[in-house]
Amino acid sequence: MTKTAALDRFDHVLLSLVQRDNQIPARRLAEQVGLSQSAVLRRLRRLRKDGVIAADIAVVRPAAMGLPLTIHVLVSLERESAVELDAFIGKLRGRSEVRQAWYVTGEADFVLLLQFPGMEAYDVFAREVFHANSNVRAFRTIVTMREVVGAADAQPLPTA
Repeated sequence: MTKTAALDRFDHVLLSLVQRDNQIPARRLAEQVGLSQSAVLRRLRRLRKDGVIAADIAVVRPAAMGLPLTIHVLVSLERESAVELDAFIGKLRGRSEVRQAWYVTGEADFVLLLQFPGMEAYDVFAREVFHANSNVRAFRTIVTMREVVGAADAQPLPTA
């Protein structure tokens, strides 16, 4: 169960700003939030420590890295015991092609976001991760034609 953090008005404004650009200098954040620079830095440190800010990352365009093919896959397993789930999750975590993965409810057990240089690479991946795994009952491949809203374009999460 995820614990909800106690956030005040200043935290919400800070989070809104750093979701748009986490490289804004503390001095500018302080001016926009109405706190001292040291107070802003303390708050950001606490938000990171408490897990409210999960990561400070760069959003890289996959095509610029030679990975123009984005594929989403819905995966259904035969069995979902803890051991079998952990084994499948471990397999996914060990593959660089897996950019994100979610354990979900509904028609499928997992939704995967994958990046590849081309379909040949996806064919190899599918054989190694899906076909070779007797616990994978079925998988459905959805090939992306183009991205219309990406991580760099997304609106910040609402902050109460």
